[in-house]
Amino acid sequence: MLGAENRERAWKTLTTQEFDVLVIGGGIVGCGAALDAATRGLKVGLVEARDLASGTSSRSSKMFHGGLRYLEQLEFGLVREALKERELAMSRLAPHLVKPLEFLFPLTKRYWQRPYVSAGIFLYDRMGGAKSVPAQKQLTRAGALRMSPGLKRRSLIGGIRYFDTVVDDARHTVTVARTAAHYGAVVRTSTQVVGFLKEADRVSGVVVRDSETGAVGEVKAQVVVNCAGVWTDELQSLSGQRGRFRVRASKGVHIVVPRDRIVSESAIILRTEKSVLFVIPWGRHWIIGTTDTDWNLDLAHPAATRADIDYILAHVNKVLVAPLTPDDITGVYAGLRPLLAGESDSTSKLSREHAVAQVAPGLISIAGGKYTTYRVMAADAIEAASQFIVARVAPSITERVPLLGADGYHALVNQTDHVGAEYGVHPYRVRHLLDRYGSMVHEVLSFADGKPELLSPVDAAPDYLKVEVVYAAAAEAAMHLEDVLVRRTRISIEYAHRGVDCAQQVAELIAPVLGWDEATLDREVALYLARVSAEVESQRQPDDESADALRAAAPESRTRLLEPVTDFAR
Repeated sequence: MLGAENRERAWKTLTTQEFDVLVIGGGIVGCGAALDAATRGLKVGLVEARDLASGTSSRSSKMFHGGLRYLEQLEFGLVREALKERELAMSRLAPHLVKPLEFLFPLTKRYWQRPYVSAGIFLYDRMGGAKSVPAQKQLTRAGALRMSPGLKRRSLIGGIRYFDTVVDDARHTVTVARTAAHYGAVVRTSTQVVGFLKEADRVSGVVVRDSETGAVGEVKAQVVVNCAGVWTDELQSLSGQRGRFRVRASKGVHIVVPRDRIVSESAIILRTEKSVLFVIPWGRHWIIGTTDTDWNLDLAHPAATRADIDYILAHVNKVLVAPLTPDDITGVYAGLRPLLAGESDSTSKLSREHAVAQVAPGLISIAGGKYTTYRVMAADAIEAASQFIVARVAPSITERVPLLGADGYHALVNQTDHVGAEYGVHPYRVRHLLDRYGSMVHEVLSFADGKPELLSPVDAAPDYLKVEVVYAAAAEAAMHLEDVLVRRTRISIEYAHRGVDCAQQVAELIAPVLGWDEATLDREVALYLARVSAEVESQRQPDDESADALRAAAPESRTRLLEPVTDFAR
């Protein structure tokens, strides 16, 4: 468990012992690297300046997919690799988190488009090896409209049904981090790298600063692995090295609307002049996105603009019988893709392949790639790092290591009624919990022992039980109200109030777990309200600069975080 009580112990371990591998970054690649190294038998530490998945890894399109559009870019190796990972995740590693999802590909051109797209999807269906999803199915216009009655009849001439997958990216990342901790990795959030230790010309560790208290310490390691995503260049510069590659940030924006606003039984993939637009079912909502534009402003808080939102609405409304309006939107989020710079002037054409490089002796950087291939990226990074580790390093085994919650998941799905009866929870709720925590559901519900009130829903966010909020703080490394409302749950995008209406109640639930006094509780609520206000206001701005100025002005919950990190004076 990654609870608050473990932080002091983790700090002491980090600053008094030497590690084989020290990973920088608590996104999916960093957590994956920690898991890969730990399961090879190495002594591993992981530090994250903010929260697990607080950057790109909580702001994706929520798909664990091969990337159908990359076939057109002839990136067959990337697609094959991603599809293999998709199959592994669904069948063995994370069946409780990665779910099959039916898609409709509407056809709009006669004669050439059906054979062209069918051939692409046929190749897509075959490249992943063993299959956990059905093959494509050809549809007439009538058949396509039966799947998605909300589409305009004139917007398509037919369709193709195919399958991909959906995942809660933030929850998946937290689960990877907890699995790494389960195998011995020391994982600590709110721990910012502010410098590098060196022996002669070799990196021998890092200087870290607690983002909550300002405490400073040194972490010694045989090798440091930089998995900082869009912050890769900043960390490389901090090390005093130029680095072998640059990372270019591409902003992707998604909107969230209620499920009843679009009548469809399946997800929809739409072609745009630049890329593709996904319409993805997400519980009682749809997630629609994404955009693809350069971003050169605040890396921590990319801001969606009115232009981004209008772009998405304009493209999806071209095909909808009942057009969406800004009033239909319950949530908006923006994320940054860490793309390898240099391949093209257009971010939509930049390669999603990853690169691993030795920045200096004892320092490895990895960047690029896509969420789905995190396990391969992690294995490549640790393989590159192994040259600096004195002991023999075993091969990667993570393709045979299920994430926490995977073992026993399918049996518990069949026992949903029994689990519900045991705890007095409706079977529908149990299934919801199983799809978030898998076989850890008993552990989650045990936090309500003697406190039956925790088995009731959060008042203004009834999709979530109060016990889930408590569990986030007690076991999942959530340290702030924002961590719970934005990443451990998705209240911030699934409700029109953006979490404002339940901020006080959620803060009161986690306060005893985190040891907050009344003043701290009030501060956490005020900080969250300021965050939401800044985000909503930024989404009314016409351009990136004005939106960024408003969003960046909101105060940080981690008060001792340095931005930029070069402000640190040792």
